[in-house]
Amino acid sequence: MKKQAGFTLIELAIVLVIIGLLLGGVLKGQELINSARVKNMAADFKNTQVFIYGYQDRFRAIPGDDAAAAAHVNGATTATTGGTVGNGLIEGAWNSVTTTDESFLFWQQVRLAGFAPGPTTFATPADLALYAPKNADGGRIGVQSVSGFTKITGMSGAYVICSDAILGSYATQLDTILDDGETSTGSVRAIGVAATGAGVTTATINGAASLTYTVCMSF
Repeated sequence: MKKQAGFTLIELAIVLVIIGLLLGGVLKGQELINSARVKNMAADFKNTQVFIYGYQDRFRAIPGDDAAAAAHVNGATTATTGGTVGNGLIEGAWNSVTTTDESFLFWQQVRLAGFAPGPTTFATPADLALYAPKNADGGRIGVQSVSGFTKITGMSGAYVICSDAILGSYATQLDTILDDGETSTGSVRAIGVAATGAGVTTATINGAASLTYTVCMSF
Protein backbone atom coordinates (compact mmCIF):
# COMPACT_ATOMS: atom_id res chain seq x y z
CA MET A 1 0.00 0.00 0.00
CA LYS A 2 1.26 3.51 -1.02
CA LYS A 3 1.95 5.97 1.78
CA GLN A 4 0.15 9.35 1.49
CA ALA A 5 2.48 12.36 1.41
CA GLY A 6 1.64 15.50 3.37
CA PHE A 7 3.14 18.76 4.61
CA THR A 8 5.38 18.70 7.63
CA LEU A 9 4.88 21.16 10.49
CA ILE A 10 8.03 23.02 9.41
CA GLU A 11 6.71 23.41 5.86
CA LEU A 12 3.35 24.68 7.12
CA ALA A 13 5.10 27.12 9.44
CA ILE A 14 7.18 28.47 6.54
CA VAL A 15 4.04 28.94 4.42
CA LEU A 16 2.29 30.79 7.26
CA VAL A 17 5.32 33.06 7.76
CA ILE A 18 5.37 33.89 4.04
CA ILE A 19 1.61 34.64 4.06
CA GLY A 20 2.11 36.84 7.13
CA LEU A 21 4.92 38.77 5.43
CA LEU A 22 2.83 39.26 2.30
CA LEU A 23 -0.17 40.52 4.31
CA GLY A 24 2.08 42.81 6.32
CA GLY A 25 3.52 44.24 3.12
CA VAL A 26 0.05 44.84 1.66
CA LEU A 27 -1.15 46.57 4.85
CA LYS A 28 1.99 48.68 5.06
CA GLY A 29 1.61 49.64 1.41
CA GLN A 30 -2.01 50.68 1.99
CA GLU A 31 -0.94 52.69 5.02
CA LEU A 32 1.64 54.54 2.91
CA ILE A 33 -0.95 55.23 0.20
CA ASN A 34 -3.41 56.60 2.78
CA SER A 35 -0.70 58.75 4.36
CA ALA A 36 0.23 60.16 0.95
CA ARG A 37 -3.44 61.03 0.28
CA VAL A 38 -3.78 62.89 3.56
CA LYS A 39 -0.54 64.81 2.93
CA ASN A 40 -1.84 65.70 -0.53
CA MET A 41 -5.08 67.00 0.98
CA ALA A 42 -3.18 69.01 3.59
CA ALA A 43 -1.14 70.56 0.78
CA ASP A 44 -4.40 71.62 -0.93
CA PHE A 45 -5.32 73.73 2.12
CA LYS A 46 -1.86 75.25 2.48
CA ASN A 47 -1.48 75.98 -1.24
CA THR A 48 -4.82 77.77 -1.44
CA GLN A 49 -3.59 80.17 1.22
CA VAL A 50 -0.44 80.77 -0.83
CA PHE A 51 -2.56 81.53 -3.92
CA ILE A 52 -4.44 84.26 -2.04
CA TYR A 53 -1.34 85.85 -0.51
CA GLY A 54 0.67 85.62 -3.73
CA TYR A 55 -2.07 87.23 -5.82
CA GLN A 56 -2.65 89.91 -3.20
CA ASP A 57 1.05 90.71 -3.02
CA ARG A 58 1.35 91.05 -6.81
CA PHE A 59 -1.87 92.89 -7.67
CA ARG A 60 -2.97 94.44 -4.33
CA ALA A 61 -6.29 92.66 -4.78
CA ILE A 62 -7.97 89.42 -3.66
CA PRO A 63 -8.43 86.76 -6.37
CA GLY A 64 -12.07 86.38 -7.31
CA ASP A 65 -12.80 89.78 -5.76
CA ASP A 66 -10.40 91.64 -8.08
CA ALA A 67 -12.31 94.51 -9.72
CA ALA A 68 -9.47 94.96 -12.24
CA ALA A 69 -8.91 91.26 -12.94
CA ALA A 70 -9.14 91.71 -16.72
CA ALA A 71 -6.44 94.39 -16.58
CA HIS A 72 -4.20 92.50 -14.16
CA VAL A 73 -4.36 89.09 -15.86
CA ASN A 74 -4.83 88.51 -19.57
CA GLY A 75 -8.06 86.60 -20.25
CA ALA A 76 -9.47 86.90 -16.73
CA THR A 77 -13.18 87.39 -16.08
CA THR A 78 -14.33 89.97 -13.53
CA ALA A 79 -17.07 88.71 -11.20
CA THR A 80 -20.54 90.21 -11.53
CA THR A 81 -22.42 88.14 -8.94
CA GLY A 82 -21.87 86.79 -5.45
CA GLY A 83 -21.16 90.16 -3.89
CA THR A 84 -19.35 93.44 -4.50
CA VAL A 85 -15.99 93.24 -6.29
CA GLY A 86 -13.12 95.09 -4.73
CA ASN A 87 -14.35 94.97 -1.11
CA GLY A 88 -11.72 92.49 0.08
CA LEU A 89 -14.13 89.56 0.40
CA ILE A 90 -14.39 86.36 -1.64
CA GLU A 91 -18.16 86.24 -1.85
CA GLY A 92 -20.33 83.39 -3.10
CA ALA A 93 -20.32 79.81 -1.79
CA TRP A 94 -17.02 77.91 -1.77
CA ASN A 95 -18.61 75.23 -4.00
CA SER A 96 -20.54 77.62 -6.26
CA VAL A 97 -21.28 76.53 -9.83
CA THR A 98 -22.32 80.04 -10.88
CA THR A 99 -19.63 81.06 -13.35
CA THR A 100 -19.91 84.77 -12.50
CA ASP A 101 -19.49 84.35 -8.71
CA GLU A 102 -16.32 85.60 -7.01
CA SER A 103 -15.67 82.24 -5.35
CA PHE A 104 -15.99 80.48 -8.71
CA LEU A 105 -13.74 82.93 -10.56
CA PHE A 106 -11.11 82.72 -7.80
CA TRP A 107 -9.65 79.67 -9.52
CA GLN A 108 -9.56 81.21 -12.98
CA GLN A 109 -7.73 84.28 -11.72
CA VAL A 110 -5.07 82.46 -9.65
CA ARG A 111 -4.47 80.05 -12.54
CA LEU A 112 -4.12 82.76 -15.17
CA ALA A 113 -1.78 84.62 -12.82
CA GLY A 114 0.44 81.52 -12.74
CA PHE A 115 -0.06 80.59 -9.09
CA ALA A 116 -2.08 77.41 -9.64
CA PRO A 117 -2.41 74.80 -12.38
CA GLY A 118 -5.71 73.90 -14.01
CA PRO A 119 -8.20 74.92 -16.72
CA THR A 120 -9.33 78.53 -17.00
CA THR A 121 -12.30 78.18 -19.35
CA PHE A 122 -15.82 76.98 -18.61
CA ALA A 123 -17.74 77.44 -21.85
CA THR A 124 -19.16 73.91 -21.98
CA PRO A 125 -20.43 71.32 -19.45
CA ALA A 126 -17.26 69.32 -20.13
CA ASP A 127 -15.18 72.38 -19.22
CA LEU A 128 -17.15 72.84 -16.00
CA ALA A 129 -16.63 69.21 -15.00
CA LEU A 130 -12.85 69.73 -15.16
CA TYR A 131 -12.73 73.32 -13.88
CA ALA A 132 -13.24 72.89 -10.12
CA PRO A 133 -10.10 71.61 -8.33
CA LYS A 134 -10.41 68.18 -6.70
CA ASN A 135 -8.76 66.55 -3.71
CA ALA A 136 -7.08 63.13 -3.73
CA ASP A 137 -10.46 61.40 -3.26
CA GLY A 138 -12.19 63.39 -6.01
CA GLY A 139 -13.98 65.83 -3.70
CA ARG A 140 -14.22 69.51 -4.57
CA ILE A 141 -11.95 72.19 -3.11
CA GLY A 142 -13.11 75.79 -2.73
CA VAL A 143 -12.67 79.04 -0.84
CA GLN A 144 -14.84 81.91 0.36
CA SER A 145 -14.90 84.62 3.03
CA VAL A 146 -15.75 83.60 6.57
CA SER A 147 -18.22 86.51 6.81
CA GLY A 148 -20.57 84.78 4.37
CA PHE A 149 -19.92 81.22 5.54
CA THR A 150 -22.93 79.79 7.36
CA LYS A 151 -22.46 76.04 6.97
CA ILE A 152 -20.42 75.58 10.16
CA THR A 153 -20.78 77.69 13.28
CA GLY A 154 -17.85 79.13 15.19
CA MET A 155 -15.38 79.56 12.32
CA SER A 156 -13.24 82.70 12.62
CA GLY A 157 -10.64 84.49 10.51
CA ALA A 158 -10.90 86.14 7.09
CA TYR A 159 -11.31 83.20 4.72
CA VAL A 160 -12.36 79.55 4.82
CA ILE A 161 -11.14 76.75 2.56
CA CYS A 162 -13.35 73.66 2.25
CA SER A 163 -12.80 70.25 0.72
CA ASP A 164 -15.53 67.59 0.58
CA ALA A 165 -15.94 63.81 0.16
CA ILE A 166 -13.16 63.15 2.69
CA LEU A 167 -13.23 59.92 4.72
CA GLY A 168 -13.58 60.37 8.47
CA SER A 169 -10.24 58.65 9.09
CA TYR A 170 -8.56 61.12 6.73
CA ALA A 171 -10.40 64.07 8.29
CA THR A 172 -8.99 63.36 11.76
CA GLN A 173 -5.48 62.97 10.33
CA LEU A 174 -5.88 66.25 8.44
CA ASP A 175 -6.94 68.02 11.61
CA THR A 176 -3.89 66.62 13.39
CA ILE A 177 -1.57 67.92 10.66
CA LEU A 178 -3.19 71.33 10.23
CA ASP A 179 -4.70 72.10 13.65
CA ASP A 180 -5.45 70.61 17.06
CA GLY A 181 -6.51 67.07 16.14
CA GLU A 182 -10.10 67.73 17.23
CA THR A 183 -12.56 68.04 14.34
CA SER A 184 -15.14 70.06 16.27
CA THR A 185 -12.85 72.85 17.50
CA GLY A 186 -10.10 75.14 16.25
CA SER A 187 -9.43 76.44 12.76
CA VAL A 188 -10.03 73.05 11.07
CA ARG A 189 -13.47 71.48 11.46
CA ALA A 190 -15.41 68.68 9.78
CA ILE A 191 -19.09 68.26 9.10
CA GLY A 192 -20.95 65.17 7.91
CA VAL A 193 -22.50 65.02 4.46
CA ALA A 194 -25.89 64.34 6.06
CA ALA A 195 -25.76 67.64 7.97
CA THR A 196 -27.94 70.13 6.14
CA GLY A 197 -28.97 73.73 6.60
CA ALA A 198 -27.12 76.72 8.00
CA GLY A 199 -25.31 77.08 11.28
CA VAL A 200 -24.57 73.40 11.89
CA THR A 201 -22.14 72.74 14.73
CA THR A 202 -19.48 70.14 13.98
CA ALA A 203 -18.90 67.05 16.09
CA THR A 204 -15.94 64.87 16.92
CA ILE A 205 -15.51 62.05 14.41
CA ASN A 206 -15.74 59.01 16.61
CA GLY A 207 -16.42 55.57 15.17
CA ALA A 208 -17.44 57.01 11.81
CA ALA A 209 -14.11 56.78 10.06
CA SER A 210 -15.66 55.22 6.95
CA LEU A 211 -18.23 58.01 6.44
CA THR A 212 -17.43 61.06 4.29
CA TYR A 213 -17.12 64.62 5.55
CA THR A 214 -16.54 68.18 4.40
CA VAL A 215 -13.42 69.58 6.05
CA CYS A 216 -13.03 73.35 6.34
CA MET A 217 -10.08 75.45 7.50
CA SER A 218 -10.31 79.12 8.40
CA PHE A 219 -7.39 81.55 8.43
